[in-house]
Amino acid sequence: MKAEKSITNRIVKDVFISMLLYATPVVLMLIAFNITGAKPWETFVHKDVTSDNFLAQIFQHLNTWGLPFIMLIIGVLEFAYGLYENRWTKNERVLDIVCFIIPKVIVGPSIAYLGLLVLPQVLPNAKGMFEWVPFWWGFFIIAVGDDLTQYWYHRLHHQLPWLWRFHRTHHSAPYMGMAMSSRQNFWYTIFFSQIYFTTVMTYLGLGYEVLFVTGVKALIVTGAHSSIKWDKPFYKYKILKPIGWVLERLISTPATHHAHHADTDGDGVGHYKGNFGNMFFIWDLIFGTGIITRKYPSSYGIQFYKQEEWQAQFLWPFFKSKKEGSELHKDGPMVGDASTGELKVNTITIDDLKELKPA
Repeated sequence: MKAEKSITNRIVKDVFISMLLYATPVVLMLIAFNITGAKPWETFVHKDVTSDNFLAQIFQHLNTWGLPFIMLIIGVLEFAYGLYENRWTKNERVLDIVCFIIPKVIVGPSIAYLGLLVLPQVLPNAKGMFEWVPFWWGFFIIAVGDDLTQYWYHRLHHQLPWLWRFHRTHHSAPYMGMAMSSRQNFWYTIFFSQIYFTTVMTYLGLGYEVLFVTGVKALIVTGAHSSIKWDKPFYKYKILKPIGWVLERLISTPATHHAHHADTDGDGVGHYKGNFGNMFFIWDLIFGTGIITRKYPSSYGIQFYKQEEWQAQFLWPFFKSKKEGSELHKDGPMVGDASTGELKVNTITIDDLKELKPA
């Protein structure tokens, strides 16, 4: 009973803090309007995402064919430099490719399209109601709202055992690479918070801001998952260290996010029980779920990985693994057991919650 109360208190506290964080951009915007006397809702000009604005066109292309093209180039470079070594087996390749194509080509666009068809029926008078919001304020609101929601979506899939198997596919690979950013179970993708949040915000008139935020976020998340450790120079060269100090606390970097994909947290580097941030790492600092070491794990994945069939990893529970003892087997455990018999999973225990400290 005491343990359950401790968990409840922690969740209630973090949820309360989250509500304040969600409100912060809006409150700051209103304060700025009050100080400057601005009334943009009276003077706004319609924002056309498909306009001749060069920067807008760049991000529009980035959100369609641009990002997949960039990810393909990064993947080729990673493979050419042997960064996957001999761990990218046929089963892993098929899983990575399926998880890359179906969510981006079918699932995401389909949900967004259906959402924009349904919303006018549900909220007929709400279309474009926030179009007057100045661009940078809208960018700030979308960035905080989208990424903080995804932080919670991600965190809960680690902390609640019954949700773990829907996220397990993202952690099963014994390597890191750009493909990992989209390697997810089908159902994790179907209920992915960003798709619904950005669709609603677009309908409400912030589509221009959504275009930019999702483009920037996609680049950051892809870079954090890549096996190319682009942040190393910021830790190595003295002149770059101040920039590195800010970067690693603001956004996800290879060092902080690779730690989340480590197969152990006992080496002082891996931290699969935290570092949940996607675009922004600062959420982990605020909620005490992050560590910063400026080092990279020596091994990735989950120690009890049984090389489950790609279709089981992608479509569980519709398809179940034939591997005995697997979490994805029809008689498998909700969370896996290590060979020692200890529970060795990406979930946070009561003691972990008490020990977590901001970096």
